[in-house]
Amino acid sequence: MIEFFQIMALPFLACLVLTGIHAYLGLHVIERQVIFVDLALAQIAVLGASFALILGYELGSVQSYWLSLFFTVIGAGIFSISRFKKQRIPQEAIIGIIYVVSSALLIIVLSFSGEGTKHIRQSLVGNILLITKPELLKVFFIYCAVGLLHYIFRRPFFMISRNPNEAFQKGINVKGWDFLFYVLFGLVVTSSVKIAGVLLVFSFLVVPSVCAMLFSKDTKTKLILGWGVGLLASVIGMGVSYYLDFPTGASVVCVFGIILILLSFISSFCQKNN
Repeated sequence: MIEFFQIMALPFLACLVLTGIHAYLGLHVIERQVIFVDLALAQIAVLGASFALILGYELGSVQSYWLSLFFTVIGAGIFSISRFKKQRIPQEAIIGIIYVVSSALLIIVLSFSGEGTKHIRQSLVGNILLITKPELLKVFFIYCAVGLLHYIFRRPFFMISRNPNEAFQKGINVKGWDFLFYVLFGLVVTSSVKIAGVLLVFSFLVVPSVCAMLFSKDTKTKLILGWGVGLLASVIGMGVSYYLDFPTGASVVCVFGIILILLSFISSFCQKNN
């Protein structure tokens, strides 16, 4: 048990930090109906890191991080200008196209690297077990800063997420606020993917929020429930990974899936009996 805590302490804390910011951002993503924006931005961030690799910079280096962030800001700009007052093409379709193109570019770019397959796998599942204290503190402070900005600008952010038509009618600069939202979102995703991989980051973003929405419509309650789901999945996933010797990120993702299925059945049962 002591060895378990020694090995899993930092990865578990990293999962808690990821839960804190992603469960909140997940509420916005689901209300905006842009579920795959996280995957798209994460893939764009990985694409930026891959370009850095081809240019001779190590993955995880400062240059790699800033190039990832630069690519993500470009993605944020594309997503913000793809929102229109009268949306002829669903924004989710545009996001899906960008995701597919980014994935294809990633494969092409990494084909110039002798370890391309390895880097693609790492971008998907990450290796949260290798996180260090400085890395954990860095992402913690980044997430705190993003969370503070979201709190300051919570009214326009939530209005645009919940009722974009009303925001347009009130003369709010929707595209400007969208750009800020996606830049902050991209900053979180760039930092998260580096330590946890695309699949785990997507799970922390979407699954806790979906689970919470099954049982409540109140924002505060949904946040608390989402954080609880993230905590539970992290604890069980870490235990499964350690005792069964499974990959940590993949274990947590699968536990998220199981929890979602169980809570869906519970929610359905409760609704039938009310």
